[in-house]
Amino acid sequence: MRKIYRKIAKKNGVSVAEVKRDMQEAINAAYQNPPQDGGVDAAYQQRIPCKRAIPTPDEFIRYAANKIKTK
Repeated sequence: MRKIYRKIAKKNGVSVAEVKRDMQEAINAAYQNPPQDGGVDAAYQQRIPCKRAIPTPDEFIRYAANKIKTK
């Protein structure tokens, strides 16, 4: 995970902490303000395994990477 964050940070000229913070803010916004599409987004969000109601960037990346691997 650290390698992923470092690569993103370097590419964008920011710190790793900024990358994680911005990712968490984006995830929070998606979970707290879902589009009004009849629950499709909520159904997808519930598939992401996480310890709390909203996943961390690490949890989200692991889920997304596993989804890509299985396709």
